[in-house]
Amino acid sequence: MNQVSTQAVNPLRDPADRRLPRIANPCGLVLFGVTGDLARGKLLPALYDLANQGLLPVGFALIGFARRDWTVDQFSDFVEKSVRARCRTPFRETSWRQFSSGFRFVQGEFSDAEAFGRLAETLRDVDETQGTGGNHAFYLSVPPSASPVVCEQLAASHLATPPEGSWRRVVVEKPFGHDLESAIALESVVGQVFPQESIFRIDHYLGKETVQNLLALRFANEMFEPLWNSHHIDHVQITMAEDIGIAGRAGYYDGIGAARDVIQNHLLQLMALTAMDEPIAFNASDLSREKEKLLSAVVLPRELGLHTARGQYAAGNQAGRSVIGFHDEDGIAPDSVTETFAAIRLDIDTRRWAGTPFYLRTGKRLGRRVTEIAIVFKTVPHVPFGPASGVLAPNALVVRVQPDEGVRLRFGAKVPGTAMEIREVSMDFGYGNSFTQASPEAYERLLLDVFLGDPPLFPRRPEVELSWKILDPVEEYWASHEAPEPYAPGSWGPAGADQMMARDGRTWRRP
Repeated sequence: MNQVSTQAVNPLRDPADRRLPRIANPCGLVLFGVTGDLARGKLLPALYDLANQGLLPVGFALIGFARRDWTVDQFSDFVEKSVRARCRTPFRETSWRQFSSGFRFVQGEFSDAEAFGRLAETLRDVDETQGTGGNHAFYLSVPPSASPVVCEQLAASHLATPPEGSWRRVVVEKPFGHDLESAIALESVVGQVFPQESIFRIDHYLGKETVQNLLALRFANEMFEPLWNSHHIDHVQITMAEDIGIAGRAGYYDGIGAARDVIQNHLLQLMALTAMDEPIAFNASDLSREKEKLLSAVVLPRELGLHTARGQYAAGNQAGRSVIGFHDEDGIAPDSVTETFAAIRLDIDTRRWAGTPFYLRTGKRLGRRVTEIAIVFKTVPHVPFGPASGVLAPNALVVRVQPDEGVRLRFGAKVPGTAMEIREVSMDFGYGNSFTQASPEAYERLLLDVFLGDPPLFPRRPEVELSWKILDPVEEYWASHEAPEPYAPGSWGPAGADQMMARDGRTWRRP
């Protein structure tokens, strides 16, 4: 396969200014599932924001594919409403006119070969009128069960095969299967249609600035790396908490649950980035190699019942208002055993991390919306100040992924006065306070990387399969044991999660 240059020169760029990003060559994006929640809430606003910042090529085309019998004008109205509701940058008529000039719409079912024939004609049209040059990405914003069907249709209509000197790529949204077996089956279908270097698996958490800053924090600062091991770190807690329920997503969520929805992808990826060794370079192959090494060294506890917990939110009061329980949500069966809270302990069998457990937890209807990585250090072996100094909490380095992105360092300091009293204080770094430029949305960065053919932030097939190998035994254990434990909305999960930590002599953080 010919190597194709996918970068354009930005004529406004000062070569000495490294802040200015790259711009892709002319290309098109075919968005399957364009009327869905993800497209309306994230993808379409992100595309507009890229265009508004001058980061999309002039010859860019957006082709929507859906069942609705729309004209291009109706499609354009739909996109404009989505953009105006959710765009991050100001809405500008001049940017909108240029962005919308490349819109096309194809009506059809995923199983309809004739619809894909019309799609092929549309791509030939934008190649001529927009100058996209045969460069097209296919974004599968569709249910996992539909991805193989779309890929097979793309192959049958020869849309996956690029003309000489151009490229074709496919973007697959999580979840990548629902267990190891289904993930392998999905990868087999997609891999028969597209070469591995043309497959982009989206985990939007990896596009967040704070996640990328984790690598800078570790490897651009000499003060942290010497302490980044089991000699100094007692344990690590990685939390993704939401304060909302399933929000009308019963059709997707029931049968999937918190662990498959979040731990298998987001949290295991965050753990890999937190714990991996330094890569040779910040590129796709070197980053993936280190993450794969780390994930292959993960060890599950022998007694899963003692070191995992799961729960379902019950009805009650949260933030001063009455909320329904999981079993009362529309579309959820009264006897559903799908968990809305999951917590597991993992160990890493390497010299760096032997003896330092990693605790991962996620849940809905918890105390607040927050995602963070907490590096909790060991307590000092000796305090020379006597009992008057008080009980010192362990030092902690907390990376806040969302909201209020930043890093907090927690340590002990002397209270002003004559007594040697030590109290916990914090040093805070916040993106909003330190940089005048707002952080781009994760999908902005990831979509631009797709157009550029730059995949360092996308998990590769071995990472996906290793993650399922870690989670599958936990899911199998839960399936053969008692139902999830109820927990109060606005709390931090079921009592079993606290008991799980107490067995190890530790407690969960309350962010």
